[in-house]
Amino acid sequence: MPTATSEAHAAVPVAAPRRVAATIGAYVALTKPRIIELLLVTTIPTMVLAADGWPSLGLLLGTLVGGALSAGGAQVFNSYLDRDIDALMKRTRRRPLVTGAVSERGALVFAWVLSVVSTLWFWLVVGSPLAAVLNVVAIVGYAVVYTMILKRRTAQNIVWGGMAGCMPVLIGWAAVTQSLSWTPVLLFLIIFFWTPPHYWPLSMKFKGDYEQARVPMLPVVAPARKVAIEMVGYAAAMVATSLALAWVANMTWVYVAVAAAAGAWFLAACVRLYLRSKAGAAKLHEMRLFHASITYLSIVFAAVMVDPFLTDVLSVR
Repeated sequence: MPTATSEAHAAVPVAAPRRVAATIGAYVALTKPRIIELLLVTTIPTMVLAADGWPSLGLLLGTLVGGALSAGGAQVFNSYLDRDIDALMKRTRRRPLVTGAVSERGALVFAWVLSVVSTLWFWLVVGSPLAAVLNVVAIVGYAVVYTMILKRRTAQNIVWGGMAGCMPVLIGWAAVTQSLSWTPVLLFLIIFFWTPPHYWPLSMKFKGDYEQARVPMLPVVAPARKVAIEMVGYAAAMVATSLALAWVANMTWVYVAVAAAAGAWFLAACVRLYLRSKAGAAKLHEMRLFHASITYLSIVFAAVMVDPFLTDVLSVR
């Protein structure tokens, strides 16, 4: 017959792996993997366009690993710096630093390790000092400029702070070419103009959370109609930039058709939200626009990735 002591010893091997798995899961959650996935979606097509075809598998995987480490480090810094805000918002109350699943010291060390390793990775493994420098700019831009300076002080926080989220395309281009040009700048601007109509619908949905935490997101301090007008403006600039890219990068009419169709669809979605806000509708269906923004970006960058493999006969120039 098993004794209480033997049962306790038997439970240890089972409980220990579970605790380890839970701890690892908590640290992974701090990096916000879904955001990392979206950043990598833009990096691969950029590298394909820069290489005018598939870059070497080693370079591609190396850049993606470095990008994941970099984005993860920036997100952990963000989680650490925003832990007081997260505790006040229903949407974020279960994040690891709020629940105590990860200690503040542990999170800060983790953020520094990821950030330093990602920078050294780009420099030594990917072999691109320029990508390493851009990586530092991205992390500082997100952790310091956006999280520490802009987020709690201005309604335009996501506009200028969102520039850090545009950096992966510059890093990916630099990893392939060891330089920058107007093409990656336009890819950067597509994401820059895309960010407000992507993030503001989410802010509209969780307006009460941001009010509770006293974060002056534009939907908190401005009427929905004004926010919608600005989203239409940014979306129009985004579409115009995506079309200009075709001529700067000498892409094909196939890309132009896809970018134009996807742009018209997303711009129409922004206009519909504006019309609902203008009419004073009780439900703006803002999350439809949020999800549409992700679909739009995925379609356009998929077209960017496919374009180098199409015949030059279809080129716009």
